[in-house]
Amino acid sequence: MPPFQRLHQKHVLQTVCALEAVILRTFGPEGGQVLFIRDNGHSMLIRSGTRILTALRLDHPLARMMVECVWKHSGKTGDGSKSFILLVASLLRTIYTAASKDPNGSHVYNSRAAAESAAARRLADQMLAFALEKLDDLIALSVTSYGLNLSAEVLTASAQSSSNSDGAQVETLLASFFRTRLGCAHCDFMGELVCKMLRHWSRKNDECSPSDKMGSFQRSSVVNSNGSKSNTSSSSLQFLNDNFHALHTPLSGFPVTCSRLIEGQIIHRDFATHYHGNHQHPVKAVVFTMSLQPKWLNAGDMLEIGRGPYGKSIMHFSAWAESSLEHIFATLKTLGVSLLLSAVKQSEAVLTLATQAEICVVECVNEDELALFLHLSGVTAISDYRGIRSGHIASLTFCRPMLLGAHRYVHVGFPDSIGTQPCSVIICGLGEGQTDQYAGAVQDAIRMLRTTWEPLGASVKDPSSISTGCVISAGGTFELLLHHALLQHGRSQAVSKDVAVVCQLLADALLHLPRRIHSHKPRDFLQIQSRVWNICRNPFQSDGLLFEPEISQANRGEKSSQVDNKSVCQKPPSSGHCAAHPHQIAPKITKIQQFLRG
Repeated sequence: MPPFQRLHQKHVLQTVCALEAVILRTFGPEGGQVLFIRDNGHSMLIRSGTRILTALRLDHPLARMMVECVWKHSGKTGDGSKSFILLVASLLRTIYTAASKDPNGSHVYNSRAAAESAAARRLADQMLAFALEKLDDLIALSVTSYGLNLSAEVLTASAQSSSNSDGAQVETLLASFFRTRLGCAHCDFMGELVCKMLRHWSRKNDECSPSDKMGSFQRSSVVNSNGSKSNTSSSSLQFLNDNFHALHTPLSGFPVTCSRLIEGQIIHRDFATHYHGNHQHPVKAVVFTMSLQPKWLNAGDMLEIGRGPYGKSIMHFSAWAESSLEHIFATLKTLGVSLLLSAVKQSEAVLTLATQAEICVVECVNEDELALFLHLSGVTAISDYRGIRSGHIASLTFCRPMLLGAHRYVHVGFPDSIGTQPCSVIICGLGEGQTDQYAGAVQDAIRMLRTTWEPLGASVKDPSSISTGCVISAGGTFELLLHHALLQHGRSQAVSKDVAVVCQLLADALLHLPRRIHSHKPRDFLQIQSRVWNICRNPFQSDGLLFEPEISQANRGEKSSQVDNKSVCQKPPSSGHCAAHPHQIAPKITKIQQFLRG
C-alpha cells in the first residue's frame, strides 16, 4: 500500500496565491471590477469578492475547498471574502518563511523538505491555539478601546434623523460598505435606502408588549450561546436577514436609483382569478396549505361503485365533492374573506367557485413568503378546511395588483397595530446580473451590521469589557492596531517563547492588508502607521484616532480604503474595519492548519 502523500507546501501556496492575484484586482482604493463572460455570451462586471470567487471555474480541489470556506465565512459575516484570501496567503508565506529558518528541523527529519513541512504544521497548530484562546481577549482589551461603540438605538436614529451624529456614522458605515461592493457612484444612495429600511422595521416606541406577534422584534433580550444577551437591533437585523428573500423584489431594466421602499409585502405571484377591486376594508384573507379539492383516488387505487343495495354511482361522489366545496366557500363568504392565499395549485372547480363568491385566489405562493405573511398578520394557516376559525382570518389594510416591469404581483398591507412599519424593498438594476449583485450587497450589509452588534470579549473576566457595535476608522487601522497589540503581548515576560513567536508571525502577516490598501500610495500607509503607533503610545488621546484629518484625508471620497467587513467612524465616506470580531482571523488559521495537514 503506497504511503500517504501530503499536499506539498509549494502547491498549497501557489493555489492560494493564484486566488489572491484575482482578488487583488478589486482590492484597495484603486481596485476595479472584473469582467466575466458566460457561455451564453452575457457579460457581467463584478466587484464583490465572493461573487468573483464563485464565478471562477476551478479544477483544483484545494482551490474549490478554499472558495467554499470563503463562501461560508462571507455568508455568516456579510463580508470578509477579499481579506480572507489575502490574509490566508500572507499567513502561509509568513509560516513557510519561518519554517525554512528552523535550525532544529534538519536534525530530526531525513530531508530538509520534511523538516520544513513539520515546522510549518507545528507553527500553524500553535497559531490556531493562540487565536482560539487568547485573540478574543486581546482584541477586546487592546484594540476596541480605540474604536467607537455605537449604541443599539443608532440603527433607528440613523434613518429617523439625518442630522443625528450617531445616525450619520451608521449611514457613512453603510455607504463605505457599498463603495467596496458597487463602486462610488451609488454607495450613498444604497446606504440611505438600507437605513430607511431599518427604521421601518424598528419599533415605533419602547412600550410595545413582549407578547406582540412580531416575536423577532420583542424588547425582551435574547440569550446567545455564550450567555450574553443580544439587543433589539441584533434581533431585528437577524429577522431581516432570515426573511430577506421574501422582503425584496428584484426589478431589471431600471437604474439603481429607482430602487425604493414600499409599504407592506409584495407576494411574487399573480391573481389566479379575476381581481375584484371592490374589497371591503379591512380586507380579510386566509392561507391554505393544501388543495381544497383533494384527490379522492391516487395512482393504483380502485373505487367500487354500484354494488349492493346501497351502492352509489360516480355522480353521487361528484355531487358530494361539489357540495363540500360550496360549503367551504359559503363559510368563507360568511366570514367576509375576500383573499385566499394557497401554497399549492388549486383545481379549476375551486377557482370557479372562488370567482362566483368574489374571492381572489393567489396560488403556488412561495413558502418563505407565506411564512412572512403569517408572521406579520399574526394568524395561522388552515390545514383542515373543516375547521376554519376566526384565528385563521387575517385583516389587511389593502390588497391590490402591482405591475413591476413585465411581472404582475400581489401587494398587501398590514395595520399599524403590530408595532412596526412593515415594508418591502424593490431593488433595481439595468441587467439581471447587476440587479442580483445589488440585492446581494443589501443582504450582506444587513449581515455586516448584525455581526457588528455581536458582543465581544465574552471570555474576559471583566464584564465591562464586553461591548457591541465597536467600529474602527478606515485605512487598515484595525490591522495596525492589532499588529501593535500582538507585538506588545509577545514581548511580555508572562508569555512563553512559542507564544512570542506566534505573536510575531501574526503581526507580520497582518501588515499585508494595509500595505495592499495603500499599494498605490505607500506614503499614506506610512502616515497612518505612524499616527496609529503614536496614539498607541499615548492611549489617553485615542479619541483623535477616529477623526484625525490626515487619516481622513488619506481615505477621503472615492479613494476610500476597501478592507472587507468594514465599519466607518469618519465624517467623509471611507471604508473601515469592524475590529470587534476575532472570528475573522481564526477561520483563516483553521483553514491553513487543514491545508498543511493534507
